[in-house]
Amino acid sequence: MYEKVKQFKGKALFPVNQFTIIAGPCAVEDEEQLVEMALFLKAFGVTHLRAGAYKPRTSPYTFQGLEEKGLTILQHVRARTGIKIVTEIMDASQIKMYEDNVDIIQVGARNMQNFALLKALGKIKKPILLKRGFGSTIEEWLYACEYLLNEGNDQIILCERGIKTFEPMTRNTLDISSVPIVKSITNIPVFVDPSHSSGRRDLIIPLARAIVAVGADGLMIEVHQQPQYSVSDKDETIDFQEFVSLLEQVQAIATVMGKKIG
Repeated sequence: MYEKVKQFKGKALFPVNQFTIIAGPCAVEDEEQLVEMALFLKAFGVTHLRAGAYKPRTSPYTFQGLEEKGLTILQHVRARTGIKIVTEIMDASQIKMYEDNVDIIQVGARNMQNFALLKALGKIKKPILLKRGFGSTIEEWLYACEYLLNEGNDQIILCERGIKTFEPMTRNTLDISSVPIVKSITNIPVFVDPSHSSGRRDLIIPLARAIVAVGADGLMIEVHQQPQYSVSDKDETIDFQEFVSLLEQVQAIATVMGKKIG
């Protein structure tokens, strides 16, 4: 069994009374745009910016990210604003580059069971955000986490991002029950991504309310100055005004839960 997951006593990445938000565009597009985004987020107490430099896509004909140039932009944005960077890794050969330029390395749903990558990431001392695969059970997700722990990395965040079901009204189905289930098994922080799970802008805020109410430790969300012009995932991205509304509603529920937004 996943004994290290059950016995987890890793480094506390966030204060216990904090509900952490990681926000930003789906993909790195432009440095000045990301600087504006970072300053906007920091003005509301959000300290982590998400944006993909490398983008694993179902179709080889859709935008794949700016790749190494995107990482360089993220490095510049971090240096200029002081915001922390969260971005997805694709391959173990990129680890050194990510160690130097990224604060939290994201393992995406498609790589959740890339065991060679997990073993390599387990050997470094850098926080890892491990997303649940869209066709994976909770147990498989926890076993993937065990790969990281087995190699010695105890700086881990688990992130639920929805699973594939027969329901066509949403991009995926948000398995919100995974949050209390996982939290009953381990002390590893559990975040939820309502953007990728729903694929619908109109569902982001109501799902975010449910996410904090169910006991999650944080939220990962797609935000863009002008979602209609986003190079990817425009249908599941909210704008600045909607993000402020989300913060207000989430904070109200977080207060009841004894937490504050961070």
